[in-house]
Amino acid sequence: MEIKVNFLENLRLEAKFDDFTVTADQPIRYKGDGSAPSPFDYFLASSALCAAYFVKVYCKARDIPTEDIRLSQNNIVDPENRYNQIFQIQVELPESISDRDREGILRSIDRCTVKKVVQQGPEFKIETVENLDEDATIMAMGVQDDGTNTMILGKDLPLEKTIGNMTGILEQLGMKIEITSWRNIVPNVWSLNIRDSASELCFTNGKGATKESALCSALGEFIERLSCNFFYNDQFFGEELANAEFVHYPTEKWFPLSEDDAIPEGLLDDYCLDIYNPEGELQGSNLIDTNSGNHERGICALPYIRQSDNEIVYFPSNLMENLFLSNGMSAGNNLYEAKVQCLSEIFERAVKRQIIEQELVLPDVPMAVLEKYPGILAGIQGLEEQGFPVVIKDASLGGQFPVMCVTLMNPRTGGVFASFGAHPSFEVALERSLTELLQGRSFEGLNDVPPPTFNSHAVTEPNNFVEHFIDSTGVISWRFFSAKHDFEFCEWDFSGSNEEECAGLMAILEALNKEVYVSTFELLGASACRILVPDYSEIYPVEDLVWDNTNKAIFFREDILNLHKLDAEQLSDLVERLEESEEDNYTEIRTLIGIEFDENTVWGQLTVLELKILIYLALQRHEDAQELVESFLQYNDNTVERGLFYRAVNAVLEIVLDEELELEDYIHNLQRMFGEQVMTDVIGSVIGDLRFHGLTPTSTKLEGIEKHLRLIESYKKLHTARAMMASQ
Repeated sequence: MEIKVNFLENLRLEAKFDDFTVTADQPIRYKGDGSAPSPFDYFLASSALCAAYFVKVYCKARDIPTEDIRLSQNNIVDPENRYNQIFQIQVELPESISDRDREGILRSIDRCTVKKVVQQGPEFKIETVENLDEDATIMAMGVQDDGTNTMILGKDLPLEKTIGNMTGILEQLGMKIEITSWRNIVPNVWSLNIRDSASELCFTNGKGATKESALCSALGEFIERLSCNFFYNDQFFGEELANAEFVHYPTEKWFPLSEDDAIPEGLLDDYCLDIYNPEGELQGSNLIDTNSGNHERGICALPYIRQSDNEIVYFPSNLMENLFLSNGMSAGNNLYEAKVQCLSEIFERAVKRQIIEQELVLPDVPMAVLEKYPGILAGIQGLEEQGFPVVIKDASLGGQFPVMCVTLMNPRTGGVFASFGAHPSFEVALERSLTELLQGRSFEGLNDVPPPTFNSHAVTEPNNFVEHFIDSTGVISWRFFSAKHDFEFCEWDFSGSNEEECAGLMAILEALNKEVYVSTFELLGASACRILVPDYSEIYPVEDLVWDNTNKAIFFREDILNLHKLDAEQLSDLVERLEESEEDNYTEIRTLIGIEFDENTVWGQLTVLELKILIYLALQRHEDAQELVESFLQYNDNTVERGLFYRAVNAVLEIVLDEELELEDYIHNLQRMFGEQVMTDVIGSVIGDLRFHGLTPTSTKLEGIEKHLRLIESYKKLHTARAMMASQ
């Protein structure tokens, strides 16, 4: 994690990371102002807090209350060497906690991350650089280019060369990539998380049998998502980019909207229109892209090559961001390698969906076959030794598709986790299933997976597949574990050269009568592509284009960002549109309008429900406000402070709306209950003197919305590189 430090007055310092700011000072006896803890005090506190965190995780997983658990840390300093200290952590546990859990809590404290880093003895590298923001080297501890060349199945270059090439591309873009975590909890299963240190929203996960292959995976996914704009999928680019020569790619084409709002000629082809507009309900305005929101420009579309005849077909960027998410994106050492990965991913998700929704029963992989892959088997046995039974399934549906499945059972919680992997090589597909299972997860993280069910509706419900796509934590059927399987085991093999594998995978889609559309992105110097298979590789249902399109942001974004400037008529219009939209009251405003507010602010936690309340208060529509306040208090998961504010609002509205009551008679005790400042804010909000309590003024210029501005700055690096390379 990158932490940037600013020098303030006297000895005060300010550290900034992500959306947080930490201020440090020195005691007055050390010439400071005593206004904040010292850096060393923060260090000491971090150890105690980290220990307490692991206690909380342990107790939460076992439904052990923590109200009566107390923890403290004292530091015993060696009188002859003040840098030699004993961190004495003590925990007070109630008698109701069993001996087994007492031992478990002590073991959990021993896992404290701060403790382990200190015990390991961190290495400090201190250097000067020309410009902190332009120093774009990857912080890849533990992965060194020592001249070795490690080849793995499915890759055309050694891992070390691939890492060097991808790192070079990111450095040229000016992106400083940091590795935020490594995990290796069983043999031969590695995963890590990397991100752009300047924009924490740009992150990817990687997985592999070694740390080098896991890093390759993460870097490849990072470049893939840059190339396909996935990091910026539903976000507003701002006015400057919305009116730039191009918004997404130099090759984009804009289709003006017509008066009758019909889908413009030349957009999509007949095959796609039959899929995406079967009832004729889809309109041109449904396809305006969320990122620019520029309806005056029309519909932004990108060229894809139809594989059946190599003709260009223009796909609206809106359609892709709404339906496909990241499915069918990849980057590789060459284009064929990238296409194989794209197609493998498409088969993985499509076959997984078919298996889950049809509640198919897959055959087990015989032990004699697993023993051919001792590295993979060691990882499986590592899970078994930790108390997690593992089931290995052939998901090829009788040899039709290159897909495998590894399913973990958690006897502690009754949960199950089905992980799928695909690749023309049986071995690679099996390895991917296992590494995907543990990507970014600890053993404690496996306590969150849901139990299986015989409820077919819960399994086939569309959002269940979305959950499976996002992090594989959707529900699966108990029928999946039946001994009576629907297919015979097949030790399949679709492998060959990357070109041969690509042709073989395309042939499977052709046999399914599916059209395939491909777009390649090589302007950044990497071989990346995106493959669309309509009516096969979508993640969300087609109906979302009409009924739940992300570009609904366009109808609210400008007014919400300019909320403080709206007059009564404009506010009435906004709240009526929110009501008529039937948008879920608990949708977060940042999701609705595609703006990344700091999650620690009122804006960052603002929901449609709370926004309506604040507008009704500003309009003095007290009865409407009170009805929604009651809902807010009933289901509130906002901050304690915000909840207290609305409890006070509810009390004041009860009084104001009762003709027999006078607010003045209750002020004193309301202030004693809620505090003077809270009551000042509440009364000001109710009588209309204070509008939109807690919301700082904003505008479409996005000033002050630092998290979103960092994301836009990240995209501008990409946009500038595309413009330069396209002009060469």
